[in-house]
Amino acid sequence: MSSTSSPVSAPEIVCVGETMALITPTDAALATAGHATIGIAGAESNVSAGVAATGHRVAWASRLGADPLGDRIASELERRGVELWVERDDTTPTGVMFKDPGVESSSVYYYRRGSAASRMEAGFLTPERLDGVRIVHTTGITPALSASCREMVYRLFADARTAGALVSFDVNDRRPLWSREDAAETLARLADAADITFVGRDEAERIWGTATAAEIRAFLPNCALLIVKDGDIGATAYDGDAEPVFVPAPVVDVVEPVGAGDAFASGFLAATLDGADLAARLSAGHAAAERVLLIAADLPALPPLD
Repeated sequence: MSSTSSPVSAPEIVCVGETMALITPTDAALATAGHATIGIAGAESNVSAGVAATGHRVAWASRLGADPLGDRIASELERRGVELWVERDDTTPTGVMFKDPGVESSSVYYYRRGSAASRMEAGFLTPERLDGVRIVHTTGITPALSASCREMVYRLFADARTAGALVSFDVNDRRPLWSREDAAETLARLADAADITFVGRDEAERIWGTATAAEIRAFLPNCALLIVKDGDIGATAYDGDAEPVFVPAPVVDVVEPVGAGDAFASGFLAATLDGADLAARLSAGHAAAERVLLIAADLPALPPLD
């Protein structure tokens, strides 16, 4: 197993979670396609790339297989200015995700069970490693990958705080990965314990039965800063006991919604590092999401390599 070491000075944000190779057919549905593109897909790496695009220092921490797909992911993130805190494992593969485009919506198929990232364990990032980091960000996808990943995330919350970092958590429920019962319990525990939590109003209703932003706040009373996103309506921030702040979403001709939530988090967190007020941070989140909603990809394209 090999590891990419961290720099002497710490990045401002570290994002922790799995990134997979993304296979997308270009000429037909998956069952009959003859051609496809290879990209990358990962909520936490999407956030890291978005934050890096604003000029802030950000690292992505995970595990990859010692294989060409792992090489591809690492190279793409480095091209986007993301620092890699990555272990390479020659005994387990990099995860793969297939997208099956449809007329109304796309379906996805995961091949990530037993992946290198699913072998992350408690203590993957120690307080010493996180010293100087301002924000540690992860999502509800990571604890769904395996029992060891779930314990890793629980420990990460404690170790990040020991290091003096804020904990940022995006609920990001992925129904194919675990049961509704497991998801509801674990995601509620983590969302309520985070310093900053992002959650979609619709996903909260699906997993917890909370229909409004106010109901979500009542359900998660201990989260210091709760951000409830409500699609094309807007986002509401609950900061402690202060009056909630609402900022409407811009009107957008959506090309594809995938990746918009990650982009929102990246814009909000970058503005947090800039010291912006709450309304400005919500606006920065909307602006970042808008840029992704206008393209058929999670991340904007980079110029081709020479």
